[in-house]
Amino acid sequence: MASVLNTVPSLRISNFNNTNRVRTRQVFTPSSVSFTRRRLTIRATETDANEVKPEAPDKAPAAAGSSFNQLLGIKGAAEETNIWKIRLQLTKPVTWPPLVWGVVCGAAASGNFHWNVEDVAKSIVCMMMSGPFLTGYTQTLNDWYDREIDAMKEPYRPIPSGAISENEVITQIWLLLLGGLGLAGLLDVWAGHDFPIIFYLALGGSLLSYIYSAPPLKLKQNGWIGNFALGASYISLPWWAGQALFGTLTPDIIVLTTLYSIAGLGIAIVNDFKSIEGDRELGLQSLPVAFGEETAKWICVGAIDITQLSVAGYLLGAGKPYYALALLALIIPQVIFQFQYFLKDPVKYDVKYQASAQPFLVLGLLVTALATSH
Repeated sequence: MASVLNTVPSLRISNFNNTNRVRTRQVFTPSSVSFTRRRLTIRATETDANEVKPEAPDKAPAAAGSSFNQLLGIKGAAEETNIWKIRLQLTKPVTWPPLVWGVVCGAAASGNFHWNVEDVAKSIVCMMMSGPFLTGYTQTLNDWYDREIDAMKEPYRPIPSGAISENEVITQIWLLLLGGLGLAGLLDVWAGHDFPIIFYLALGGSLLSYIYSAPPLKLKQNGWIGNFALGASYISLPWWAGQALFGTLTPDIIVLTTLYSIAGLGIAIVNDFKSIEGDRELGLQSLPVAFGEETAKWICVGAIDITQLSVAGYLLGAGKPYYALALLALIIPQVIFQFQYFLKDPVKYDVKYQASAQPFLVLGLLVTALATSH
């Protein structure tokens, strides 16, 4: 889901006497410039700059790039030659926090987490498994299978630019995968599990990541399946791992968190609006492409709001009215921000909406987790 930065700089040319300066923003061909003895005459071709189709830049705009963005693995990153910083960039650390929060919610929902050295150490290892290792594996794998698209759209990214070799990328994918699975097995032993449930959760999540990015299935090509898989990966799987580590993963929790993954689907749709044109060109059936922008907006907010209202109803029916009311109180500001930002213009107000509304959804997850622990 690439964006292309295309700039046409001003051209400044002085005559031989340095008395006049001509500035133009039109596009020139070599034949459009002619010289006389006393002055320089510039004749623009018939093609105007506004009519020129944008092309992907040959390299990242290093002058405008940010080293901080590079370390987080987000757009606007500066060019980097340090291989370890490039490896970190591929894992996209900015995507780790939701997984870490999911582990926190799972531990809280278990009702068996205690603030002692051992439990804190267990939770940190589980967070490392879910974030840096398995999410890092997922992000690196996704960039690997998108390398041909990125070569056309964002050729300055680490893999298509050659900043990191293909063998180094493949090695990183395997090390992160095996490292994550190894930590999962360690946690099962540490927790004294007879059945290695955390290992199988990690294995299942890794398989889901593979079929999300890799052909022939490549779930990301389908807006419904791909976004639900994304939502489940960011909400359900880390929650299950955290709860299984400190307690028992019960069927009602599996159903409840799977339901919450529908809200994750809505969150994933928010990011699809920024790349409608690119998705259409590549044949990706994101929901804004399949249903149109207006319909997709309401599908998005409906998935987020109806899911949370359903969970609040579940908590009320389970005899936990205070938790249900707390969750309702966290839904209200989300709806307000949806009308204030997202429904007005999902592209223009994308960052404002997510920064304003998503903290309330995240807190709602914790409220639900605490409710299920009592």
